[in-house]
This record gives sequence, C-alpha cells and structure tokens, in this order.
Amino acid sequence: MRNNFVPRLTLLVILFVILFSTQKLEASWKSAQEGNKIILIRHSLAPGGGDPSNFKINDCKTQRNLNQTGIDQSKKIGNLFKKNKVLIDQVLSSQWCRCKDTAKYAFKNFKEFSALNSTFQFPYSKNETRQLKEIKSFVKKWNGQGKNLILVTHYSIITAITNAVPSSGEIVVTDLNFNVLATISTN
Repeated sequence: MRNNFVPRLTLLVILFVILFSTQKLEASWKSAQEGNKIILIRHSLAPGGGDPSNFKINDCKTQRNLNQTGIDQSKKIGNLFKKNKVLIDQVLSSQWCRCKDTAKYAFKNFKEFSALNSTFQFPYSKNETRQLKEIKSFVKKWNGQGKNLILVTHYSIITAITNAVPSSGEIVVTDLNFNVLATISTN
C-alpha cells in the first residue's frame, strides 16, 4: 500500500504545479487582454553584455544581435500575443538592431522610437532622464482605444521606468502610469 502512495502523491503534486502554473500564466495575460496597457518587452536573447566599442547604431555588424535562440524566442512572443488574443495598437522599438529584430520577428510591423534606446553604457547613459521623460510624455498623449502599446526596448529602460528586472524576451505589462501588473517569461 505504501509503495503506491508515494508515486500517487508525486503525481498529484506535479498535476497541482502544472494547474497552478497554467492559471498564473492565464492571469498574467488577463490584464493585457483588457487593453489600454503599456507592454514593455526586453529584446530577445542576444548573447553578451553591453555593446562593443565600435558600436554604430546604423550598422548591425557592430552590435550584439539575436542568435537563433533569440530569433525563435521573438517568434514565440508574437505567437503568444496571437494565442492570447492581445489587441495591439502599435509597436515601437529601440533603434538597436536586437530590439528591431525582436519586433520584426514577433510583430512584423513596428516603428523606431529613439526614446527606447539603451542607456546602459556611456555615452548613452547620459540620455536616460530625457528619454524617460519622452516615453512618459508619449504615453500620456497615447489613446489605445482598447488596444495596447508595445514597447520593445532594453533592460536599462524597463528597469528605470518600472523597477522590474526583466530577462531577455520577458514581457512586462503595466498600466498607463507604469505600475507593473504582470510579468511573463518567454524562456
């Protein structure tokens, strides 16, 4: 009798964890499904950290770029938005190639918005205050009419504006005041 109890208990625990995880993920998407949210996405996996010393904003060969895992993760992000029926007003992206590629693979159509550019290292770090002010001003004027604003950007911007600490490809759903409502991992 005891030999059957342990495997059954283990199976019950596993099923409970799966059910709880699924319900938590569905709840995470609920706020985005309601619309009129700001959804910040950290660019998908681009191995390394920071940017090379020869970085040029208009030359992807001088930047950290998505690897195949990052490309696949970006496609997964787009599929998750479709699967969860999240309405999108517009997609804005940092001008860094890894962000533009994340936006392209996930959503196809996007516009560049320089306020979303990285402020992680010098000389870009000196722009943080101005960029955050520009983002907040844009959001204040934005009217999603029931849809969501997608901002594909960098760890430095997301953390500065929300205090969230996203991993590559992580989705941060906020209200119009950048209060975090949910975070969704795409790893």
